[in-house]
Amino acid sequence: MLTLPEDELSFLTDLVKTSRQKPHHVEWVDRDGTERVTVLTPAEAVRVNKVAHGLKISKSEVLRQAAHVPVKK
Repeated sequence: MLTLPEDELSFLTDLVKTSRQKPHHVEWVDRDGTERVTVLTPAEAVRVNKVAHGLKISKSEVLRQAAHVPVKK
């Protein structure tokens, strides 16, 4: 048994839980033409699917368009 502070144990438990879930791979093309693969957790996949469904586009297209959104400083 690990003897660590509660926040560290919680972090590690969540990490193990996430690693046991089936990842979802989304292939898409970045704004510079680079082919990418983004690995999503099941929760992230649900959220991306919801966005894609609302916009009536594919998950790949959601990520491609998101690549054009300027990063906030």
